[in-house]
Amino acid sequence: DSVSSNVVLKNGKKIDDMISFAKTFLGTPYRYSGTSPSGFDCSGFIGYVMGGFGFSLPRSSYSIAEMGKTVKLADVQPGDLLFFKGSNVKSTSVGHVAMVVEANEYEIKMIHSSTSRGVVIENFKTSKYFIPRFLKAKRLDYEYRKSQ
Repeated sequence: DSVSSNVVLKNGKKIDDMISFAKTFLGTPYRYSGTSPSGFDCSGFIGYVMGGFGFSLPRSSYSIAEMGKTVKLADVQPGDLLFFKGSNVKSTSVGHVAMVVEANEYEIKMIHSSTSRGVVIENFKTSKYFIPRFLKAKRLDYEYRKSQ
């Protein structure tokens, strides 16, 4: 029984249901400005998935990154969002967003829409691409509590 099965959104829906929903889009192609199952960009994907669970998110990863509360990378849980610089590693602004699907001391699995591979799950902790681009992790409007 993973931690996420005990996580309930404030609207009563469960984080693991949201993650299961997100996983149904694995393999969906990347599309610039895409916000639908025919093709997603990173923020379009996160917005679409979370939109199905009562969240109304702004359109850009930069704006989404202004929401919620910051959590330490060591404390991320399923459903938290990870924010990264875009392709320019020297940039200081948010250009990419991913959702944590699994987290333990060895791995942080995240689902996101990659420009080259579409919707994929990968381990942040072993990613030579994402580690140097990591900016922050955020937790949006949900709480950890035992489901009833």
